[in-house]
Amino acid sequence: MAELDFSFVTWQFVQDYLLKGLYFTLFLTSVATIGGIFFGTILALMRLSGTKFLEIPASIYINGMRSIPLVMVILWFFLLVPPSFYSMIGVPTTSRAEASAIFTFIAFQAAYFAEIVRAGIQSIPHGQVNAGFALGMTYGQNMRLVVLPQAFRNMLPVFLTQVIILLQDTSLGVASGAYDLFKGFDNSGKLFGRTIESYLIAAVVYFVICYGLSYIVKRINQKIAIIR
Repeated sequence: MAELDFSFVTWQFVQDYLLKGLYFTLFLTSVATIGGIFFGTILALMRLSGTKFLEIPASIYINGMRSIPLVMVILWFFLLVPPSFYSMIGVPTTSRAEASAIFTFIAFQAAYFAEIVRAGIQSIPHGQVNAGFALGMTYGQNMRLVVLPQAFRNMLPVFLTQVIILLQDTSLGVASGAYDLFKGFDNSGKLFGRTIESYLIAAVVYFVICYGLSYIVKRINQKIAIIR
C-alpha cells in the first residue's frame, strides 16, 4: 500500500482549488433550497387543491422526479437543454455547467420539498382550516394566514435535514462539469498525483460540514419541541 502524503495541503492549495468550489457548493445549496421551497410549496398547494387539472400535473411531476436518479436528471439538463437557451438568458458558455446544475437542483429538490410541505400542511388540525373558512377566508387566505405559518414551523427540522442531503448531493454536480467543492478536490488530486489523499480530505470536509449542520438541526428541533 502506498504511503499517504498530505504535504501538498497548503493555504495556496486551499485558495487555488477549494475556495472556488466551496463558494459554488454553498451558493448552489442556498439557491436550490430557496427555489425548491418556493416551487415545492406551489406544487404542494396544487396537489392539495382538490382540483383535478392542478392536482394531476403536480402529482405526475413530484412522483416522476422522485423516481429518477439525480445524476440522470443532471445529465439530461446538461445534454438536452440547447446552448441557445443559456445564451438567451445571458449565461456565458464557460458557466453553462454551473447554470445547468442550478436549474437541475431547483427542479429536482422542488419535488422533495413539495412532499415535506404537503405533510406539514396535513399535520395542521382540520378544525383550524374549517374555522378559517367559517370566518369568510378564501382558500389562499386560509393557507397564507392560518395553515402555512404553523406548518412551516413544524416542517423546519425536516427542511433543514433535506438541506443537508442537498449539500451532499451537490457533489454529483461534477457529472456536468460544474466546479463545486468535490470538483476542486478531484482536480487537485489529479494535478498533484495524490487522488486518494484528496478524496480522504474531501470526505473529512463534507463530514465536518454535515455533522455541524446536523447538530444545529438537533438543537432547533429541541427548541421547537419546547415551544410546542
